[in-house]
Amino acid sequence: MIGKHCILELCECNSVKLDDEAFIRTTIQMASKVAGAQLLNLITHKFVPQGVTGLALLAESHISIHTWPESGYAAVDVFTCGDQTMPDKACQLLVEELQSKRHSLKTLRRDTPVMISNALIN
Repeated sequence: MIGKHCILELCECNSVKLDDEAFIRTTIQMASKVAGAQLLNLITHKFVPQGVTGLALLAESHISIHTWPESGYAAVDVFTCGDQTMPDKACQLLVEELQSKRHSLKTLRRDTPVMISNALIN
């Protein structure tokens, strides 16, 4: 296995937090730490009139978040390589910090090309 790729849909979140760029930055930093990942770089952008996008470059891959405060919604992507990180813990932290009342988490296993080829043959 190369790693895990988590796709997280956050609904009915705290709209004020979703529109707070500093809060999103801090929350991404916390998420990378709780996942056991090494944060290499973090960029965020505050949109007008609302919304924030954040992208964390990790030594193990990335975390991205896009927010729509007017809808109480955030789309999150957490991808980590290897078996030493815990992207699911990062997702749980994001659910809690953004106060999501409803969420959906899909976790994909990212395999090596050989493993993918073998699965296609069978």
